[in-house]
Amino acid sequence: MAAGGPDVRKLFIFTTTQNYFGLMLEPWDQSLLYNCVEINNFLDDGNQMLLRVQRSDAGLLFSDTIDFGDTKDKVLVFFKLRPEVITDENLHNNILVSSMLESPINSLYQAVRHVFAPVLLKDQEWSRNFDPKLQNLLSELEAGLGVVLRRSDSNLSKLKLKEDDMRGILTPSDEFQFWIEQAHRGNKQISKERAGYFKELFETIAREFYNLDSLSLLEVVDLVETTRDVVDDVWRQTEHDPYPESRMLHLLDIIGGSFGRFVQKKLGTLNLWEDPYYIVKENLKAGISICEQWVIVCNHLTGQVWQRYVPHPWKNEKYFPETLDKLGKRLEEVLAVRTIHEKLLYFLPASEEKIICLSRVFEPFNSLNPVQYNPYTEPLWKAAVSQYEKIIAPAEQKIAGKLKNYISEIQDSPQQLLQAFFKYKELVKRPTISKELMLERETLLARLVDSVKDFRLDFENRCRGVPGDASGPLSGKNLSEVVNNIVWVRQLELKVDDTVKIAEALLSDLSGFRSFHRSAEDLLDQFKLYEQEQFDDWSREIQSGLSDSRSGLCIEANSRIMELDPSDGSLKVHYSDRLVILLREVRQLSALGFVIPAKIQQVANIAQKFCKQAIILKQVAHFYNSIDQQMIQSQRPMMLQSALAFEQIIKNSKAGSGGKSQITWDNPKELEGYIQKLQNAAERLATENRKLRKWHTTFCEKVVVLMNIDLLRQQQRWKDGLQELRTGLASVEAQCPLTWQNKWEGPEDPLQYLRGLVARALAIQNWVDKAEKQTLLSDTLDLSELFHPDTFLNALRQETARAMGHSVDSLKFVASWKGRLQEAKLQIKISGLFLEGCSFDGNRLSENQHDSPSVSSVLPCFMGWISQGAYGPYSPDECISLPVYTSAERDRVVTNIDVPCGGNQDQWIQCGAALFLKNQ
Repeated sequence: MAAGGPDVRKLFIFTTTQNYFGLMLEPWDQSLLYNCVEINNFLDDGNQMLLRVQRSDAGLLFSDTIDFGDTKDKVLVFFKLRPEVITDENLHNNILVSSMLESPINSLYQAVRHVFAPVLLKDQEWSRNFDPKLQNLLSELEAGLGVVLRRSDSNLSKLKLKEDDMRGILTPSDEFQFWIEQAHRGNKQISKERAGYFKELFETIAREFYNLDSLSLLEVVDLVETTRDVVDDVWRQTEHDPYPESRMLHLLDIIGGSFGRFVQKKLGTLNLWEDPYYIVKENLKAGISICEQWVIVCNHLTGQVWQRYVPHPWKNEKYFPETLDKLGKRLEEVLAVRTIHEKLLYFLPASEEKIICLSRVFEPFNSLNPVQYNPYTEPLWKAAVSQYEKIIAPAEQKIAGKLKNYISEIQDSPQQLLQAFFKYKELVKRPTISKELMLERETLLARLVDSVKDFRLDFENRCRGVPGDASGPLSGKNLSEVVNNIVWVRQLELKVDDTVKIAEALLSDLSGFRSFHRSAEDLLDQFKLYEQEQFDDWSREIQSGLSDSRSGLCIEANSRIMELDPSDGSLKVHYSDRLVILLREVRQLSALGFVIPAKIQQVANIAQKFCKQAIILKQVAHFYNSIDQQMIQSQRPMMLQSALAFEQIIKNSKAGSGGKSQITWDNPKELEGYIQKLQNAAERLATENRKLRKWHTTFCEKVVVLMNIDLLRQQQRWKDGLQELRTGLASVEAQCPLTWQNKWEGPEDPLQYLRGLVARALAIQNWVDKAEKQTLLSDTLDLSELFHPDTFLNALRQETARAMGHSVDSLKFVASWKGRLQEAKLQIKISGLFLEGCSFDGNRLSENQHDSPSVSSVLPCFMGWISQGAYGPYSPDECISLPVYTSAERDRVVTNIDVPCGGNQDQWIQCGAALFLKNQ
């Protein structure tokens, strides 16, 4: 210190203090400078390590100890690195300065979080030399201080939660962590459950916000939408006590702050004036979208949806994130500047003058970072924009004429004209160009007036029609009539709004603008009135239906959940499709901003409570009611047991261990167990059906393969394929009814099959020749020569009925071994019959002897059709009706004929007597 001059050390102390506390500049009190004991001790005594400064009503108070009796006051602390006397030389090397706000815990937490942890843990040089154990301790210290800070009670042995204290909630991640901690450390179980519920809701977005800086701008655009849904779910939940309004207000604010800082950080990596336009444009639009969308979310939720939400209404004024909104507008201005620059490049000729003009167009912005919006940078930004406008003024004058010529060429096409103005709206907004395009803007206004008239006419023609009809509102997917109509008119609103916005941006100075604006606003009012009418009509209809038990809108919590309809046997769930539609309507109308009447909301809440179970039960009911259509007809007996077990569960829908009471909607545990039983039974039935259908399909495919085999050249392939089919049938034989097995009838020996096929083909040709000569019925015939002998006998029946003039139903089939049939108009003589189980000599049946063959040939006989009332060749008492099979396997019946037996028919039934045709 120079002799007689001021003490530099004390000047440092006082200047720092004065700046920190924001004191007015005033001459120093020399006595205070030199006579303050605490200051002198700190500077002149090496053992005095600390000097505390605190402001009070009496002025500045200096002390050599820390005493935080009142933590509300700001505190400034000077302390030494080394125990030395302070001199001019070591003044700036030995003194550290720190401030404390609110509390020492908060100050330490913020210092660790923002200063020491990033330096010691993330900086490569420091972290490499920092002991890993100490790194962990530092991380734990930061986390622990955060926990303490999020709890407001200063008595650390009894940390209690105060939800309206948000001093430690600085980022969305802090809020999410708060509920995680409360879910684990809450004092009451109900508080833990509530915190756990909020924790689970926030988990949807917690990871994204924790890693926010690693996301792209487009990813955060999607995150805004997801965040909106999450905070809406948090506010509207009714499972627990509501989320505090002050806390939600703070959360919306810090989320907006996080989005704003993210946008600034991402855009700060670009050179917004020199990077390629398409890159700058894409990033700026994404940043603008983030800002705009969050502003819209806050306005919509706190200004409309939550204010109308009866269970938990928003009581304060709507929240408007002003800083984020102004950041978005700043980004729009930056984009407008770059866009105008691109348009100038497009319209101006590639001359030296152009290069000179545009090379210095961004000079006013060189000293500014345009994404750093705050009240201090706003005047500087406006001054830079003003300078920029002066620079581009000559260029604007030159391109005004070119733009005028371009627009004049397309002004006869309204659509092209609108597109051109929209494309070059940044240029058209410029005063010089706007004045030059006065006539063209008048033309555009006339086109917009016409478009509003068209919108009005379209609305008036369609508003009373049925959605989807040519004269009704346009129809959307999965929308009920009321929602469809409101969505349709909202789309018209958007079109009119867009028209108004274009006019306001480009045409507001024209004389016809006010008339146009009034007309557009009047149409928008009509749209609003139509919306409200649609909603009011829907409300009245639903409330009327609530008092009508047949409307399907009533659900009793203690009513049966489902039952079998006695009229048609179908399974019906006592939860109507109308209720499902009502839930969707309530959800969609709420999202559209309508306040649902309390009575309807109450019914919707009850229906929503059971909706999940009802949908599952409806799926089960649909399966039960349609499973018969999914089964193959011949396989139904194979699934009988599973189907009966499933039906038994439906019929025995009893609750409790004794099964004395019916399961109802208000018994969730019993209902869940019953649904699980139904699903398991349905799954077993469906699995079995799928397995059987697969077997059926597989067998079909194998049969098709067999049908394409050449039996003469590929006998082994036939046998192999046949063996595969046998193996498959054997695997399901225990379940297979005969009706299904018969589907797979066919030859096992290909040579036998071919011989039979050739023999029948030759015999058929012989039959054809006899028929042409009209000698067929006079010859002896062998029915085994036919592929379908039953068809031949039916043809004989029809021909006989025609000859007799009778109906076919009035005839009966008879056979005679006595000679020709006197009563038959047409008859045939048949040979080639065989008898099994007994013997026949042409007169009567007789028992086989021990040396008799098991199968014996039968004498030829006459067969024909006679009238039901006519007497046959034998008395009914002395005959037995025996079946005639196509083969000894007795698998297909051709007909039945009466054979004389001498009486005692039971004897021949017991011995298994039957006739069959000769094998070919």
